[in-house]
Parts: sequence; C-alpha cells; structure tokens
Amino acid sequence: MYHHVKKLMYTVRVDEPDPRFGNMLLEQFGGANGELAAAMQYSIQGLNCEDPDRKDLLMDIGTEELSHLEIVGTLARMHLKPSKFDRQAAEADPLIAIAGGGGVNLFNSQGNAWTADYLKITGELDVDLRSNIAAEARAKIVYERLINFCDDAGTKDALQFLMTREITHMKAFSLALESMAKPAFSIGRIAPTPGLVDQFFNDSTGTGDHGEIDTRGPWNEGGEWVFTESPAIQSGEQSPAATIVTESSPAVDEVGLGELLVDELRDILHAEKQLTKALPKMAQAARFDQLRELFEQHLAETEVQVERINECFEMLGKSARAKPCKGMMGLVEEGQEIMAEGEEKEDAAADLALIGAAQRVEHYEIAGYTTARNLAQQLRHSTIVSLLSKSLAEEENADQLLNQVARSLMSVAKMPAAVEQTE
Repeated sequence: MYHHVKKLMYTVRVDEPDPRFGNMLLEQFGGANGELAAAMQYSIQGLNCEDPDRKDLLMDIGTEELSHLEIVGTLARMHLKPSKFDRQAAEADPLIAIAGGGGVNLFNSQGNAWTADYLKITGELDVDLRSNIAAEARAKIVYERLINFCDDAGTKDALQFLMTREITHMKAFSLALESMAKPAFSIGRIAPTPGLVDQFFNDSTGTGDHGEIDTRGPWNEGGEWVFTESPAIQSGEQSPAATIVTESSPAVDEVGLGELLVDELRDILHAEKQLTKALPKMAQAARFDQLRELFEQHLAETEVQVERINECFEMLGKSARAKPCKGMMGLVEEGQEIMAEGEEKEDAAADLALIGAAQRVEHYEIAGYTTARNLAQQLRHSTIVSLLSKSLAEEENADQLLNQVARSLMSVAKMPAAVEQTE
C-alpha cells in the first residue's frame, strides 16, 4: 500500500529559475536513466522476486526512487515556471511551454516520451541486481553532469543529495549480490561450453593510423585464457589449441562418472514415482486452498520430471529402471505420520506441519538433482544438463512457494492467550 506524504525527502530551493536548465532536468524525470525508470524497474523486479529478503530491498529502493522523482519534478517545475508567461523563456522548449503549459511531463530533455523499453527486467535476481548497479552508476554520472552545468546554489545542493543516494543504492545492490554467494560468471543454470568459454579471439589486429596496437592484459592472458588469433585469418596450420571450440562433446569417462550418473538418475526416478503417489494424499490432507493447489500444481510438475528422467536414460542408451530410493521412502513414511497426527490439530498447525514434511522432500530432491546435473556437466552431456536444470529449478521454486504459504499460515495461527496473574 502506497501513501504519499506531502513532504520532500530533500527540500528544494531555486534562487534563479533557468528554463533551459529545467529542460535538462527532465532527463532525470522521464529519461532512460531517470528516477521514474528506476522506480518502475526496481518495483517490478520486486514484484517478481521470490527471495523475500531481496524483495524487501527492491521495494524499499523502488519506493525511494518515487520520492526522488518528486524532487526532480519539483526542481524542473520551478526552473520551467518562467516559460508559463515569458516568450523568451518559452522558446527554450516550445513543447513544454505550449503543449504542457510550462510544467513537467514524462519526456526526456529531447522531448522523447518515456517508455517501458528503458526497464531492464529479466526475472533472474543476480542478473537484475547487476543491471541495477549499472543503472545507478549511469544515473550518478547524469547527476554529476547536471551539477557541472548548474549555477544555482539551491539546485546544486539538491542534485548533490540525489547523486549521493545513487551511490548508496549501488552499495546496497552490490552487497545484496555478494550475499547471494554466487560465482561472478555463473549466470543462469545451463553451463557454458568448456574450452570455448576461455578462448579470447584477437579480432582487432595490426597497427592503426593513430598508433593503436594489439595489447595483452588480464582480460586475454594468464589464468585459463587461450589467446586465439582471429578466426577470419586462421590458417589450416594453426595448432589444435588455437582452433575454435564449436561445441561440447561428451568427455571421456575415465573414473566411472557415467555409471554414477545413471545410478543417481535411477534413484531420482524412484523418488519421483513415489511422490506421484504421495502428493495426491498431501493435497487431500491440506486444509487451506492455497496449499492444496500448490500440491496439485507440483504433482503435474513431478509427472513431467519423470518424463525428463526417462529422456535422460534414452540419451545415455540405458534402460529407465528405477532403483529403490530409501531416503525418499523414509520421508514419505514420515509424511504419512504427520498427516495422521494432523487430524487432531487446528487447521493452520496441521498445514504448517505438512509444509515442513513437504520441504524436507524438496530439499532432498534439490540435492539429488544438483548432484546428477553436476555429473552430467562434467561428462559434457549438455542436453541432459538442460533437462535436469529445468527440474531443479522447479524443485527450488516449489520450496520458495511453500515458504510463502507457511508465512501466510503463521499470520493466521493464533498465539495462546496470555494467562492473567492473580494475587
């Protein structure tokens, strides 16, 4: 729920209005790096975010950007005010003066309308946080340039405040990204092609008219880098290390990893088949509609996951034979006990216990899929990696959804009434 407070985060003061500078300020009102774009980008990322901690961060900063929009809008309006009645001032921007009556509108400094194309929203939290860090850096530079072109002391103070907050947000987004403990180049779930990922192509060669040269640095030498001459000028005599790695072929299995992968897949297959029988019972035992629908949705996902595992066996040329998964058998048995005990409990308490059992199952499956996917990556079975990654993502999402339902139920559950002390 949004609530507007009739007080700016920073009180704006303009001593000498300058309509031309007011037009420049519109870049931070309705421009690509402006406050509205930032407010919408972070808020919509927050709405999509399944991580409750970082969702709160995104909504906090997204809301603050709306406050900054009001500051910039107030500054621009005060500078543009002369264009309401002064012909010379109006000529600074006829669009603002004639069509807009000398007030602000959702345009940038060139009169281009604001567009949602400015927003960078991928739905991948780590990718979005990197976009946000870059967005804050760009906005900081815009504010810095505005300060350099401004002569009004009050305006410069306000811009300094706004510029400083961009750095604050960069720090917050950077630390949020760091706290995810995700390797810097681990983007998404599908692994890059081994070998190709470490090739640096020297595609700009020779000495230029102004003395440009080929240079070497940590971006193309040292570590795992393979410096490769431009593919356009490679000759047939290039060494194997210099040729382009076009695709990942299955690796030679010298330590029995293939057998281990098959064993893991057979264990997961049996686990998933047990779940296709257990989930309908859990859905029937759920008291709240949201939890029941979640179990039904995950049953449909589990049935597709079984099909994916069968595809993996087909690609490996192995029979899709399940291996008894004792771990899942124990978890399912424990879940049955919890359902039986839940018959004597209040609705919220019974469903919270059921969620606990379901999350233990999810974490067990996440561990199994992670192991199998890592083995497939090592063996360079890229298609199998893709299939297992899809199932792993569904298990992780199911765990997050269970968390959300649990939070809702905890707010519903009533705390025991306090016992009054009698003297």
